[in-house]
Amino acid sequence: MSLIRQIWLVVLSTALIAFAGSFAVNVASARGYLETQLRVKNSDNAAALALSLSQQKGDLELMELVLAAQFDTGFYQRIRFQGSDGRVIERVAGPVDPQAPRWFVRWVPIESAPGVAQVSDGWRALGSLQVVSHVSYAYRDLWRGCLQSGAWLALVALVAGVLGHVIVQGIRRPLHSTVRQAQALVNGQFVTVQEPRVPELQRLTRAMNGMVSRLKTAFEEQAAQVDTLRLQANCDPATGVSHRRHFLTRLESELEREDAASRGALLMVRIAELARVNAELGRRETDRLIQQVAEVLQDAGQPNAGAWVGRLNGSDFALCLPAAELQAPSGGPEVEALVQALRTACLPYGEARGVVLGAVEYRHGMALSQLLSRADEALARAEAQGLFACVVQGGVAEGPLAAGEEDWKRRIEAALADGRLQLAHYPLIDASGALVHAETPLRLQLEPGGEFESAARWLPLAVRTQTVTAVDLAVVGLALAEIAAHGRPLGINLSAASVQDPGFAAALRERLEGAPQAAQLWLEVPEGAALRHHGLVRELCQQARHAGARFGIEHAGEQLSRIERLYEIGLDYIKLDARFVRGAAEDQAVRNFVQGTAAMAHGLGIQLYAEGVTQAADAEALWACGVDGITGPWASAVMPG
Repeated sequence: MSLIRQIWLVVLSTALIAFAGSFAVNVASARGYLETQLRVKNSDNAAALALSLSQQKGDLELMELVLAAQFDTGFYQRIRFQGSDGRVIERVAGPVDPQAPRWFVRWVPIESAPGVAQVSDGWRALGSLQVVSHVSYAYRDLWRGCLQSGAWLALVALVAGVLGHVIVQGIRRPLHSTVRQAQALVNGQFVTVQEPRVPELQRLTRAMNGMVSRLKTAFEEQAAQVDTLRLQANCDPATGVSHRRHFLTRLESELEREDAASRGALLMVRIAELARVNAELGRRETDRLIQQVAEVLQDAGQPNAGAWVGRLNGSDFALCLPAAELQAPSGGPEVEALVQALRTACLPYGEARGVVLGAVEYRHGMALSQLLSRADEALARAEAQGLFACVVQGGVAEGPLAAGEEDWKRRIEAALADGRLQLAHYPLIDASGALVHAETPLRLQLEPGGEFESAARWLPLAVRTQTVTAVDLAVVGLALAEIAAHGRPLGINLSAASVQDPGFAAALRERLEGAPQAAQLWLEVPEGAALRHHGLVRELCQQARHAGARFGIEHAGEQLSRIERLYEIGLDYIKLDARFVRGAAEDQAVRNFVQGTAAMAHGLGIQLYAEGVTQAADAEALWACGVDGITGPWASAVMPG
């Protein structure tokens, strides 16, 4: 039994006992009072009547008349005179309605003690007189008094109950707040509550708030440490941008990933004759020049949310711009502005200091080696032209927008209406080799009878034509139907554009409610969506988990420590992007980062999975670091779809 119920039981029991006791004492006191009054009345009436009879000088007829007149007043049950010669005069009343329930008369008996007096004529004794008053009137008064007393006592009990309710509520609120605080702590959320006025609960709440504050501080310190490990594992220490391995891993993932942009641009920047510059300027000035170039490239990539910069070697930098298009021969205003910014940054170090640029376009699915070869060729041609030269190589087929946005919108909506959807399957397995869930990116058949296209082909157009919400809801329905048919847990990706749709969370909950297979559905959004739209992602997570589904973040790792109140979202799992886990077998820094992230996630009750694992050695290293599951080409080879 809960504490609140026990308190209520004590309050109600006390009120009931007090009511019953007070009522019983009141009834007993009233009955005793009435019996005393009846006894006194009988005695007084007997004495008065005996005096009247004594004045009749022993005339029996006159005495009988006086006795009858007294009896006819109606307040007597019995009057009896017994003369000294044995003659008896008696009057007895019939039954009278007591005006009270029979059970009350039976349970609360009232005794009318007879009043006795002697009748005499001077010194001559005439006989004895016995008077008994009727008790029906006493029952009537006692019953009415009990009703009034019961009503007043019930009112007092009601007031006591209201006061008890107020007191119990005063205890219940801080207790419930403490329980919710403890439950939030179990769910990885750090919530502080206001201290109550009750001293005992105040000390409890203060202790809980202190513990929550310490845990929150510990998590933030751990998150900062994980971010430091990420920088050590993936960033160039001199400039803070990605080092070669991390940049190329991310670029390869961008070329292969299902939901990546269908096209983009890669810019290569080389500091001309860096060895000579270092010899002439010295290491400190050269490092400043290198940092200036890195900062200019980072500024140039800021307008593109998915852009990133890397340092490939001592003198070479690269800037990847997903979804960007280059305009030959100069590359367009963005590239021209970048060249001018680099010229300005290099100017303080002398006219002979400068850079060259090579820019190429790429399309989704292109081989990394082919892309790098074309970029190196463009950079070599730029070097031949001199400082601040920029060579742009096109050669990418026309993008999907060539057909026009309205046409693409029509094709996507027609595919959804006709049910031309298909889920691909890639397993996510745990350390024992068991299936955690199957990742199921969506394929759309844009033309009847045509091929089912991956998201890299149509997703940017769905976002631009504002049909992505309908696409995500359709894939939820498709996944639920497949789970119902095969009983296998499935994971689906929700786009950042759907997260921003104000009606998507409600529509998702409506789609999931009443579907028992929702318990085997895993929903995930990109890490960037959780960073930029924290409140919306938290609401979406609550709606999904309320319906029984699980919710997580995909392609994570770079910005986990920057996500405000990560512990308040209520995530079930996090998937580390391939660029943060590849090479774990050879690179201790990568293992340190994964291990730190796993410790942080597990401390919040969140599962950690690794994406894009290709090598068995990397998988073994990741298991040792504490990841809970792995997906990618290696997992597909272990458990074919």
